[in-house]
Amino acid sequence: MLLRDFIDDSLYNPSYGFFSKSSHLPEIKYEEMGQEEDHIQYLNRLVHSHGHINYRNIHHLRYTLAELFKPWYGYAIAKYMVSEYKLNLYPHKDLIIYEVVGGNGQLMPHILDHIKRYEPSVYKRTQYNMIELSDRIVSPSFIKRNNLSKHDCINILNKDIFDWDTLVTEQCFFLGMEVINRFAHDVVRYDLNYFQPYQGLICIDEKRNYTEIFEPVGNDKVISQYLSLRKRARAKYNHPLTSRSILWHKIRHYFSSSDYTYPEFIPTKLFQFMTILDTYFPGHRLILTDYASLSNTIEGVNAPLVQTAYNGLMTPCSSYLLPPGWYDIMFPTNFELLREMYLLICRKSKAGNEKGVKTINYDDFLERYGDIEKSKTKKGAPIKLMHQPNVKVFLT
Repeated sequence: MLLRDFIDDSLYNPSYGFFSKSSHLPEIKYEEMGQEEDHIQYLNRLVHSHGHINYRNIHHLRYTLAELFKPWYGYAIAKYMVSEYKLNLYPHKDLIIYEVVGGNGQLMPHILDHIKRYEPSVYKRTQYNMIELSDRIVSPSFIKRNNLSKHDCINILNKDIFDWDTLVTEQCFFLGMEVINRFAHDVVRYDLNYFQPYQGLICIDEKRNYTEIFEPVGNDKVISQYLSLRKRARAKYNHPLTSRSILWHKIRHYFSSSDYTYPEFIPTKLFQFMTILDTYFPGHRLILTDYASLSNTIEGVNAPLVQTAYNGLMTPCSSYLLPPGWYDIMFPTNFELLREMYLLICRKSKAGNEKGVKTINYDDFLERYGDIEKSKTKKGAPIKLMHQPNVKVFLT
């Protein structure tokens, strides 16, 4: 199977996928954080008290930003949407929100709580639709656990976003917070003789061994369409076939048996997601946050971080050729390339002149909308832990 299908199966298979397993993480209570602690130090202390600690990878535990920085992260998103809604749609149209959820759904309660408390007139016109990233069913316990019964504007849609087939004509905000980094990618390599792209396939033998083979690009239309679209983009990206890298690859080829460049991971599921937005949500305003860079990644261009749980720790791996369901995998996002891909697909325009489509630093976004001055612990410590230099926000 193609790599993107292998990754999707490993992460989201309802029987054995990584995210089908329950996650028993300690509850975060940052109000108990000490004056001199930052969030890494606090998590070290918290996880250590529960018997599991990994100083190097504590920040890669399965906490989302919404959980790490609650409720201020959700409040910031809510303030941004309400300000844009009042500027462009209020009072003639409702505030309609769609969120594609890949985590524990912790963002929605904070967004709705903020709007209900500080913008009651807007809250009366708010509709919140939660779409799952996979076909997992949202259980009634989710509603109870997050105290959502007090909000009657919620519509939970147990449907995979990649199977979406309903036209939404209303203007709406579409949220994807720490979701696209777990959109599956495909892998391509280029042969060193003719520099043609080859797509990766994962093969499983009768002994459950996993190997990777490559075939010429062309049998899968999604890969072909993405590579064709990327040729039209002007954003810089680390293509493995630059003049300098070709020389390096030939030297490498001389000393090894490889006939291909090192792997390049391409965001084919993100490409499909953009196509769905364009087709079924023509009036959307997109808000995405995710990681622009990651540490401890495997070899390759735009390569992912692969982690597996070992003795209660999340331990980096050197390959994704592992039994499905036993590892988490996340990719960095090239936001400059994302912007141009979005413009070409959803705006039918070339990059450069669309000022309303922008990428900003996460810290700058929070400085404007996050009420950081109010975000203090009971001990008076400012929540400087919100500083996330490798996270960016994409707004349209």
